[in-house]
Amino acid sequence: MKRNPAIPYIFIMLLGIALVFFLSVKGLGDAKEIAKDNKKGDAKTEAPAGQTGGKFDPEGFAKQTCVACHGNNLEGNAGPNLHGIGKKISKDEIKNVLKNGKGAMPAGMVPAENIDAMADWVANLK
Repeated sequence: MKRNPAIPYIFIMLLGIALVFFLSVKGLGDAKEIAKDNKKGDAKTEAPAGQTGGKFDPEGFAKQTCVACHGNNLEGNAGPNLHGIGKKISKDEIKNVLKNGKGAMPAGMVPAENIDAMADWVANLK
């Protein structure tokens, strides 16, 4: 009696398919459990960039968002130096740039409800 050489390969293939099926079902169960935990509030959530305790923090926002272009100390990099910018342009112009962008800076970097606080902070950088 001669053995079929394809039998071990078919067995391994079936085992692999069963394993993939089992892991996908297990993953779906885990996803449902995670979603349930998120609804209960058990999962840790972070506040949006620059916000702590519901209050907007312009300095924290700048450290997370603006440093990529304006440098670690906002001294200028790809974007201009922001120190003393309040002496060069008005607060309304700063608000306009924050809202609409300018040059390589895209519009909408700062949430609309926080533009006034951010413009005040940037205008007073020394």
